Amino acid sequence: MPDKHKSFQKVAESKIVVKKRTRLSLVWVIPIVAAAAGVWIAVTHILSRGPEITIIFHSAEGLEANKTKVKYNGLVMGVLKTISLSEDRKSIIATAQMSPDARELLVKDTKFWVVRPRISGLNVSGLSTLISGNYVGVQLGASEEKEFSFVALETPPLTGDVPGRVFTLKTSELGSLDVGVPIFFRQLQAGQVVSYELDKDGEFLNIKIFVQSPYDKYVNEDTRFWQASGIDVSLTASGIHVKTESMMSILAGGVAFETPDNDPILPPAQEGASFKLFSDRTEAFKPPVCDPHEYLLVFKQSVRGLAVGAPVQFYGITIGEVTNISTELDVKTLDGSVHVEICLDPKRYGVNFMDMAKGEDAKTFHRKMVDTLISRGMRAELDTGNLLTGSLLVSLNFYPEAPAVVLDWSQDPLQLPTVLDKLASIEDSVEILLKNLNQTVVGARGTITNADKMLESANKLIEPNSVMNSELNNMLQQGSGAARALRVLADYLERHPEALIRGKTGE
Repeated sequence: MPDKHKSFQKVAESKIVVKKRTRLSLVWVIPIVAAAAGVWIAVTHILSRGPEITIIFHSAEGLEANKTKVKYNGLVMGVLKTISLSEDRKSIIATAQMSPDARELLVKDTKFWVVRPRISGLNVSGLSTLISGNYVGVQLGASEEKEFSFVALETPPLTGDVPGRVFTLKTSELGSLDVGVPIFFRQLQAGQVVSYELDKDGEFLNIKIFVQSPYDKYVNEDTRFWQASGIDVSLTASGIHVKTESMMSILAGGVAFETPDNDPILPPAQEGASFKLFSDRTEAFKPPVCDPHEYLLVFKQSVRGLAVGAPVQFYGITIGEVTNISTELDVKTLDGSVHVEICLDPKRYGVNFMDMAKGEDAKTFHRKMVDTLISRGMRAELDTGNLLTGSLLVSLNFYPEAPAVVLDWSQDPLQLPTVLDKLASIEDSVEILLKNLNQTVVGARGTITNADKMLESANKLIEPNSVMNSELNNMLQQGSGAARALRVLADYLERHPEALIRGKTGE
């Protein structure tokens, strides 16, 4: 018992602790869940809508906010949200909301442009927009640097995603070329003209062309480019030759390129390499002049039809060209002449000449050769290059009977002797003949005048009332009487022939 009493006493002495329980009211559950859902939806929307970019356009033509789409290879990648005028009022600023898939497209060299119906040369593009409406096209760049502000192109890029390389052609005139005209290689379309602009000095035009793969590997540092626009008609001794690249080049123009067959194998040209654009294939493949020999020709005759670039021929083979034509007036005699400067290429003289020139000093051998040729009668003259066009060329021919000439090697350039061309010689001969004929005609006129005077005197002598005419009539009458007497005598003798012996007897 005493033990039980002690235990109850301990229980009575223990303290009772009351804990307050905090409970969340069900009234707050719904707002919290709604707020969490809203945050989740907002974050999801932000992450799913993609980046926002700015595109600067030259014009807002064909663009509509919340309607004009941004497409990459036909796939919608965004839409223009706002369109506004820039502060300087020179351009249009548009913001585009892109999709999450467009993040990889937004690099520094990505290109944007407005796709609309376009006609350039024979190229027609954007016809689908007549039904679907204009949209903003995208071309992926090669850079890895991110960018969110772009300047749209005024014209769509012509190269697209086609592999190839861009080169620059330099020319003094554009001709019939335009953006989009084709580039030909062996009459196969290998690319097109991308753009053109005037250089800073204003002397040349820089034409950007794109040559697609695999044709770009055939372009090296010695490749020749020329305008292949229209029809190339040439007249030679074998007839008329007509050459064209294709019907497309006839209608819209074009550029062709080719590499000389005898060139060594060279590596392909680098991206952006520059080339000269020639006017035609003949000009492009004209052999370059190497270490030229320059000479001066003086003509005292008309050189109409001779132009800079005209060939200089030796036995019908072109060995040089005309480089300059000018007129000179002698101060003392006031006689006019035409100075024609020519340039000859020693490499075109032949293999034997090159072999002989190796054995001694080049200048000494050159002087010896020219002196020998001139002493043998070599002279320069103008010759007809084309009968239809009347073009002239310079021909080096031999005239053994030509007067001897001593060259003045102190002149620079050296003056070579000339002779009149065959046509000019004929003209001179005809002129001399006409002068002689004119003198003959003058003498004939004097003779005719004297004859007229003689006839006039004769007319005066035989006038009806003149003395001579009266005497002449008397003489005629007397002659007529004598003739009658002779006729009577003849009749009598015919009847009496014996009268010649006996005489006339009385009857």
